[in-house]
Amino acid sequence: MAVKVKVEKLMTRNVASCRADESLAAAARLMWDCDCGALPVVSAEGHVIGMITDRDICMATWMESRPPSAIPVAQAMSREVYTCTPGQSITAAERLMRSRQVRRLPVVDGERRLVGILSLADLVRESERPVGRAHKVVPKEIATTLGEICQPREADAGA
Repeated sequence: MAVKVKVEKLMTRNVASCRADESLAAAARLMWDCDCGALPVVSAEGHVIGMITDRDICMATWMESRPPSAIPVAQAMSREVYTCTPGQSITAAERLMRSRQVRRLPVVDGERRLVGILSLADLVRESERPVGRAHKVVPKEIATTLGEICQPREADAGA
């Protein structure tokens, strides 16, 4: 019988985030300090309004030919954000990661305020728990999720 694990059991709770009006340099510094490659972008009220990755920062600075200190996060962030809730099942979260080809899901409360983040790394860590302890996440499922995330998107298929 499969164990139904909720997102809240595996999510990272102390999540670094940035604001849309901050510079890409500030976001990059935060990523460096927190050893992460992506940050949720939040409003003054803590509502998730976007995501910014280290790749977004690199591409924006290259495309604009400007330093990251001269570009606001709002200009490079992804506004199409997929989220999950603490009470959602890991199975549902993985399904969303697969279908939307994302490696991280901000975890939000009922008012879309950031309360955590669930990453593919969180799932992998859980699958690698010592033998003798029931695995809540199946390694084969993680491999399937990663495989689907890495598939070329429909629009990219011919490129």
